[in-house]
Amino acid sequence: MKINKDINQFDIPLAKRTYLDNPNSILLKKLLIISPFFFLIFSIAALRGIRNIELEPFINLKSYDERNYDYRILGHLPYDQIPKEKLVLIEPNVEVHIDMHDSLLKMREEARNDGIYLVFLSGYRSINLQNDIFYSLKSIRNQEAAERAKVSAPPGYSEHSTGFAIDIGDATQRETDFETEFENTQAFRWLSKNAAKFHFKLSFNKDNRYVDYEPWHWRYEGSIEALKIFENSNRSL
Repeated sequence: MKINKDINQFDIPLAKRTYLDNPNSILLKKLLIISPFFFLIFSIAALRGIRNIELEPFINLKSYDERNYDYRILGHLPYDQIPKEKLVLIEPNVEVHIDMHDSLLKMREEARNDGIYLVFLSGYRSINLQNDIFYSLKSIRNQEAAERAKVSAPPGYSEHSTGFAIDIGDATQRETDFETEFENTQAFRWLSKNAAKFHFKLSFNKDNRYVDYEPWHWRYEGSIEALKIFENSNRSL
């Protein structure tokens, strides 16, 4: 009992917590509170940056393809040479794709019924023949390739190699063969009004950005094969 009495005689103070109004500690608390938001914003920005870096080559490639999808050379699109077994003769030295044979002859017959006489000037041309035409005439006329390409496609870039292209003249005005004056003939006026019925289309009109106007040059688009071949050309118009 004496021991307890002695203990009670001491005044033992209670422990108290004191908080100092320290500016640094207040700033630290604020930073701890807002740091998750900064971390979130930084994470989002970083993810976007990584995504852009990963996609940039594909975006650039897509943009390049959109600008160069048709792979033109001197304004002309590339065309494969048709196999010989798909060609038929419609005139001496004039062959065309078998798919357009009937439509071409029907068009000529209907024109004749209207008093218009169409003449077929040139159909299928092999790449070798196109090579001779392009480079020989370029040399004879002392023309640069870009100048010659305005009126004649480089080898491998001619619609004639597909068998679906046909050059047409007016049998009553042969002086206009392969000349822009052909547009003034009755044959051209008739074709402009009626060729579409037989699935023929003028390839190089006055609005063409790449090749000079050729009122005599028509192509056939009346089959799936033909539509696939001329898809790039139609898409770029």
